[in-house]
Amino acid sequence: MLFDNIYDDILIDKKNEQFIDLIKNENVRIEKIVSNGQCSPKDFWYSQDENEFVIILKGEAILEFENEKVPMLEGDYINIPSKRKHRVEYTLKDEPTIWLAVFY
Repeated sequence: MLFDNIYDDILIDKKNEQFIDLIKNENVRIEKIVSNGQCSPKDFWYSQDENEFVIILKGEAILEFENEKVPMLEGDYINIPSKRKHRVEYTLKDEPTIWLAVFY
């Protein structure tokens, strides 16, 4: 049985985001992401083969899509269909932004 706390092992690292697989199999991957001011490189777009459900557990961020920007606060979630281009425009610089992402 898996038992842990989503807020354990949060690193404050201004240079690197933290990506931690919580559950992973052939159908789904659940990942904790910790951002500390990181954002996507200029002109970089994610375009993934799987759908992605993401929720902000702590902090805030701005997701950018080709024609819109989506500000996200704690508790906000979004489902991103596969192949939909998106990027992270902003995360908090003074405290961690903790994401929970489900890739399916």
